[in-house]
Amino acid sequence: MKLHELLENNAHTELDNIEITSITDDTRKIKDGSLFVCVKGGSFDGHSAAAQMLEKGAAVVIAEHDLGLGSRQIIVDDSREFYGKLCAKWFDHPEKKLKLIGITGTNGKTTITSVIKHILTKNGHKCGLIGTIQNEIGDEIIHTDNTTPMAYDLMMLFDKMVKAGCEYVVMEVSSFGLVQKRIGCCHFDIALFTNLTQDHLDYHKDMEDYYQAKKLLFDKCNLAICNINDDYGKRLYSEINCEKKTYGICGTADYYADGVKIRASGSSFWFCHEEKSYLVESRMPGAFNVSNLTAAIAVCLNSGIEIDSIISSIKDYAGVKGRCEVIPTDRDFTVICDYAHTPDALENILKSVKEYTEGRLICLFGCGGNRDAAKRPKMAKAAAEYADMLIITSDNPRNENPDEIIKEIVSGLEGYTIPYDVVTDRRQAIYHALDIAKSGDVIVLAGKGHEDYQILEDNVHIHFDEREIVAEGLKLLGR
Repeated sequence: MKLHELLENNAHTELDNIEITSITDDTRKIKDGSLFVCVKGGSFDGHSAAAQMLEKGAAVVIAEHDLGLGSRQIIVDDSREFYGKLCAKWFDHPEKKLKLIGITGTNGKTTITSVIKHILTKNGHKCGLIGTIQNEIGDEIIHTDNTTPMAYDLMMLFDKMVKAGCEYVVMEVSSFGLVQKRIGCCHFDIALFTNLTQDHLDYHKDMEDYYQAKKLLFDKCNLAICNINDDYGKRLYSEINCEKKTYGICGTADYYADGVKIRASGSSFWFCHEEKSYLVESRMPGAFNVSNLTAAIAVCLNSGIEIDSIISSIKDYAGVKGRCEVIPTDRDFTVICDYAHTPDALENILKSVKEYTEGRLICLFGCGGNRDAAKRPKMAKAAAEYADMLIITSDNPRNENPDEIIKEIVSGLEGYTIPYDVVTDRRQAIYHALDIAKSGDVIVLAGKGHEDYQILEDNVHIHFDEREIVAEGLKLLGR
């Protein structure tokens, strides 16, 4: 592509007619004719390598200040933002050929995006999905390393979706993706805010910084839908200027759930809007899933899907892997796998499961290493409020000592009388939970969810699927 075409009048240079063979912000991907974008990251500043990239064959560099490279440099105000524009143009603006639905917040994003995609697909619309567990183009499953892909990868994925005939894309939009401007010049038809609870404070300096990161999405949408049951959702609704609506489990929202009934096999509720009520039956248990379903219904209604078709689509949807997922055991106790890894998410899953637990509620959980340490004692407090028994173990310890992480978790139990066991090895901890389970008990394995790996020191990943481990444990224990 000619350089002047790529720039789209967003910047000017004397080298307008040179041919650009690739664009990148990665020093390892430079080849002859590349355009290199200097981006300052947490540990490396691309500006320091600009001259070297030209020596390696780059045709031109994009920078935020004068690097003394003459006509071979183009200076812009924000190289991250500019890179997003370049990526969009490189793929001929696929984001403009799709109807974009963005979901942001701490909890619920994966479930809501999955339900929306299911409803849209059942109603004849080919749909792409971008999220934490995986990316999808129709029925095709694509591995993902980031909830929100990097700018180039995102546009490449959009391009594939366009070529595959997708009409919609439903995507989780992370705070990382927003702050790092990975979504480029995307503009969303609908953006939905779920909630904000403590998470990622190893990256964001505090909750206000975290909130402001999430808020960035709502400068890039036609319609905002906010969870009115969340304090940050109420605040967001009061601060944004686009068209906006609310959802929640209360009669003051534009879309709300009433008459909620929760059971082990699912849930039912009345979806209410404009003084009309519609019975919704779902195979997804949990009050938090009622909120998630209400959000998904609101989005789909605003996408033009009829309410009867939405309700019919929900009725046959089994749920999302690793989100309040019942692991088959054929025993007289229940094992649930859930991704809950924040205090609020853990409280939500335990509070919901407690409603239909006949025996004891046993909660097994840990906390990730090299992540927000302040939430560790808070996780313990959340678990102690609702569980009858705790098994404290490892999650993804990474480069931290698992036993030290556990000590920080246990510190949150001061003042509580709840019994707990510490089993550092997560596999052995699961075996222990199965061994002590009695008739009517429910075991919640919290933190791993859909993950089929565990991250150890030096980023070593080992295979670790809790579904397999439960099956192995039951055989070993002869239960």
